[in-house]
Amino acid sequence: MSYTANSARYSSMQYRRCGISGLKLPALSLGLWHNFGDVDIYDNFRKIIFKAFDEGITHFDLANNYGPPLGSAEKNFGIILGKDMRNYRDEMIISTKAGYYMWQGPYGEWGSRKYLLSSLDQSLKRMNLEYVDIFYSHRPDPETPLEETMGALDHAVRLGKAIYAGVSNYNAEMTAKAYDILKSMGTPCVIHQPKYSMLERWVEGGLMDVLGEKGIGCIAFSPLAQGLLTNRYLEGIPEGSRASKPHGFLKNSQVTPEVIEKIRKLNSIASERGQSLAQMAIAWLLKDERVTSVLIGASSVSQLSDNLAALKNTGFEKRELQKIEEVLKG
Repeated sequence: MSYTANSARYSSMQYRRCGISGLKLPALSLGLWHNFGDVDIYDNFRKIIFKAFDEGITHFDLANNYGPPLGSAEKNFGIILGKDMRNYRDEMIISTKAGYYMWQGPYGEWGSRKYLLSSLDQSLKRMNLEYVDIFYSHRPDPETPLEETMGALDHAVRLGKAIYAGVSNYNAEMTAKAYDILKSMGTPCVIHQPKYSMLERWVEGGLMDVLGEKGIGCIAFSPLAQGLLTNRYLEGIPEGSRASKPHGFLKNSQVTPEVIEKIRKLNSIASERGQSLAQMAIAWLLKDERVTSVLIGASSVSQLSDNLAALKNTGFEKRELQKIEEVLKG
């Protein structure tokens, strides 16, 4: 079945400028961290990608190691792009990253020029693309000079293999240094991708100020705290949830009685706003004009639709923000 995009796809999505650059991103972007690997159902994630684009989500965020297995999310996305969406390539922002473990040996992770540029070539091959729109250093490398890592991003842009350069998981000080190095090379750092949610607010300790001062866009990942900021954990840890499994990023130990009490109170505030907890958590991030986009995941079309509904109410009254802050500070 051939795919034809919804002709009204740009009518309801909000687009926000990425820092001081010319790039605009949708308020919600689709991340392919989970649910798009070879272990997942192809027809399901194909429908999710179509639905996202039909609703004005133009930004699709990947990394070399997304799957599982490693690289399979890029491969699967490339197949869908090639078979169904090639005509829409110029309407898309496609990003990828390198920094975490990808292959054996001393050149298969971190931030060396060798690893970053080799990884980018592999990513482009998997997706059958000539270039990506954003190429990120996925994490800082404590053993590689920052000049080398940023030099690799600059080189990728100058080769035409990436249009923009970005960083992810860098603290405030390293972000400022990375920005200055890239600026001196003539390749601006246009975006930072940090972990940021109501329950994970480290970025407020200086990073957001750096992004605002330097004119760097912010795209927040894990806005729902790996599912904690949904209705799944209101009564504890349900069977089959991420926290119930021995592997994964959300640990059983993180779902404490104190956390459950917080999300119950937040859920009550969301209900008063006519939103689900997940919708309010997304809207809460978008209240900051320095946040360009919120990176959402989805395991189904219905879950994607529920998250998109967050855009129907992104405004907060002062008393609502005060109540949320009181809950979060405990």
